[in-house]
Amino acid sequence: MPLAVYVLGLSVFALGTSEFMLSGLLPHIADDMNVTIPQAGLLVSAFAIGMVVGAPVLAAATQRLPRRATLLALLAVFGLGQVVGALAPSYEVLFASRVVSALACAGFWAVGAAVAIATVPLNARARAMGVMIGGLSIANVLGVPLGALLGEGLGWRSAFWAVGAASAIAFAGVLTLIKPIPLPERHPRLRQELTTYREPQVWLAVVMTALAGGAVFCCFSYLSPLLTDLAGLDEGMVPVVLGLFGIGALAGTTVGGRIADAHLFGVILSGITGSAVLLAALALFGQNAPAAVVLSFLLGFTSFFTAPALNARVFNVTGTAPTLGGATATSSFNMGNTGGPWIGGLVIDAGLGYRGTAWAGAVMALAALAVVAGSLALRRRRGGDGGRPSTVVASSEQAAEVAREHTPKPAPQPAAD
Repeated sequence: MPLAVYVLGLSVFALGTSEFMLSGLLPHIADDMNVTIPQAGLLVSAFAIGMVVGAPVLAAATQRLPRRATLLALLAVFGLGQVVGALAPSYEVLFASRVVSALACAGFWAVGAAVAIATVPLNARARAMGVMIGGLSIANVLGVPLGALLGEGLGWRSAFWAVGAASAIAFAGVLTLIKPIPLPERHPRLRQELTTYREPQVWLAVVMTALAGGAVFCCFSYLSPLLTDLAGLDEGMVPVVLGLFGIGALAGTTVGGRIADAHLFGVILSGITGSAVLLAALALFGQNAPAAVVLSFLLGFTSFFTAPALNARVFNVTGTAPTLGGATATSSFNMGNTGGPWIGGLVIDAGLGYRGTAWAGAVMALAALAVVAGSLALRRRRGGDGGRPSTVVASSEQAAEVAREHTPKPAPQPAAD
């Protein structure tokens, strides 16, 4: 892996901490802002909506801008969004700060993923995405539990200040450790790239990714009150369980990233099936504290086990759209991160309790498996992923050519940025 990929992964740590840390802060935010927990849960959806919208828009808007400068600008906006969130006097301001932060986060993901994919061979795409997603896993291992601890000891606003500091460190890392990245010799043609969305496999990849992510976040977004109200755990134990979820996520990302390039659909099917079983088990046995703890760890593993493969799948079927490929992957995951907490809130408001969020997640996972089966059936019927070579990469040689066109070339002068 090139150094740039690891630096991007470390930067994603700050972004991921902000995206996921609310799962341990919802009760505190709800009390301070005088809103219900489902309303506080909409802050998770607000971030995800910003990611869905921001990824394609910013990927298109920044396609002709220097890559490193774009990454730095997005990190700066993201950090300012955390500061505004920490100072927010009302729920509405906090909501707006989450959307702005999400837009910057989405742009970083889209640009960063495109850079990571373009700097590695075709058969290392899932590993490269595994490194970036590893930043999310570390965010779950360290960032989310630490955010919950800060929320317990110093108030939820201190967690936002901490993420702002982490984003400043990420800014320094990108500035000092990633060299100026010249633009591709051939500028992307967005109108041509948009034709890739005529391909059914692209939409099947988007839907399976959204459902797989939504299944987990439907429950995970409300894991803190589930653990305290249903399982009866003390609030002080919540950061520990969130840390276990993160350890499982890191292990899942590591294992999934290593084998997904060779067994992509096998990883997707087994991971989503595992998540469906574990969510159903959490619904059935969540009132038992030891069971809830163990199931939270295992759910972290299965949910992130599939992430590198799902990312690589999106990139594979959008192979001739390198500008929009990263944006499509980012938007797909965050469609699930938007819908999952929203559905979970509806379930809670309907009187089904926090146990109901796990049942709803299990149903979404089963729907994701049905979409995966449909994608495989279409693939077998066609003898490949696409019927039109112009929209889907039909061979490894063609994919390599696309990658070469968009791989940064050595700059004639160091002032390329």
